[in-house]
Amino acid sequence: MCRIIMAETCGEMMVAGSDQVSANSMCKCCNGKVVGQDQDQIQNEENSNQLSAAKPPRNISTMRHCSSTAWLSESESDIGIVCLKPAAVENSGFQPVYRSGNYSEKGPKQYMEDEFICIDDLHGHLGSDSDLHSPGAFYGVFDGHGGIDAASFARENMLKYIVEDSHFPSSTKRAVKSAYVKVDHALADAKSLDRTSGTTALAALMLGRTMLIANAGDSRAVLGKRGRAIELSKDHKPNCTSERLRIEKLGGVIYDGYLNGQLSVARALGDWHIKGTKGSICPLSCEPELEEQVLTEEDEFLVLGCDGLWDVMSSQCAVTMVRKELMLSNDPDKCSKALVKEALQRNSCDNLTVVVICFSPDPPPKIEIPRSHKRRSISAEGLDHLKGVLHGL
Repeated sequence: MCRIIMAETCGEMMVAGSDQVSANSMCKCCNGKVVGQDQDQIQNEENSNQLSAAKPPRNISTMRHCSSTAWLSESESDIGIVCLKPAAVENSGFQPVYRSGNYSEKGPKQYMEDEFICIDDLHGHLGSDSDLHSPGAFYGVFDGHGGIDAASFARENMLKYIVEDSHFPSSTKRAVKSAYVKVDHALADAKSLDRTSGTTALAALMLGRTMLIANAGDSRAVLGKRGRAIELSKDHKPNCTSERLRIEKLGGVIYDGYLNGQLSVARALGDWHIKGTKGSICPLSCEPELEEQVLTEEDEFLVLGCDGLWDVMSSQCAVTMVRKELMLSNDPDKCSKALVKEALQRNSCDNLTVVVICFSPDPPPKIEIPRSHKRRSISAEGLDHLKGVLHGL
């Protein structure tokens, strides 16, 4: 059993049990990480390395707070504490209903190199010949660099390679990993595409209540769980400790936060001017990291965003903004637009693309603050002492 305490500024959270703990603590009744300011030794090392790069890390104290008064006008009495029931995954009758919204803007950059895909009804999209036995959906954000070619190709072909794989849908993880490699190799073989073009690839595949997140690059997937932000992907930056060790083991180097002095991400599809030839060992990986989640009634929505959003906004602030907008309008398109506009207000210097996926047709419920029944009193001795102090003033 855990409790959530939401602060008014940007909706930053604190998880508490019978004894109060800090916001960065692991919530014992959920399967994920609660975002906070304190991290372990490895995260501290990542932050110090990221400070030398061009973009701010997600959790340093200099991160600007939410500047939009629209998100700060709610009184403190409207957001507070809720008791979460332990997730009874096996016996839960929860059946997600997928619906999504999206929004993109070029931002201050000269060209738009982002792409995205939103398919709320996977069975209808694939047709009656598909092997799916449960409702499904597919979403993706592709943050291109060096041109739009790689991002457009990934958007058009990623799902096709997944569903055509021999392991789909019996072994979804193998099919998804194989699809990433196939897209990457197809970019090398395509004569009409620019070999210097590359893209990150963040995808979310839903089959029934099972959600599979696949990520290669620095876009991010964040789950909104009754107001808490739970990150379901890791930003693949070259200075990330695990990525740096992998890169250096394969003979790569990092200059000022850039892989081989050229690329600000450690994993991407395409970029064959860096990878060389197919089959060669290269520190720039196309392999995605996977995270699987079984959805429950406490899981309300998922935010997929390119790094232009997360460079200027914490995961918790994004979840709080989306939840508030859903309670007002129940429109994921408006939620996506609100995040992009807020990121631009915070001077994001990149293309911006956001996809918000809801798991229910209804808006999130209001989080109520239980009234305290404890009565506090002062002893007679204390009352006499207080009278004496006041009398001497």
